Amino acid sequence: MDVPLWLALLVVGYLGVKLIRPPWWLIAVLLLGGFLLADSVLAPVIDTAVK
Repeated sequence: MDVPLWLALLVVGYLGVKLIRPPWWLIAVLLLGGFLLADSVLAPVIDTAVK
């Protein structure tokens, strides 16, 4: 069974918000920070560290 990455992330994110109940500002900061890091000069370093 092949599940698209966006669907898996959506399900994990939904369950995380429902079960852990973090504040919405923390979710926004993490999403914005990840978006900004993905477009920074650190992106190749993060990519090699994750792989």
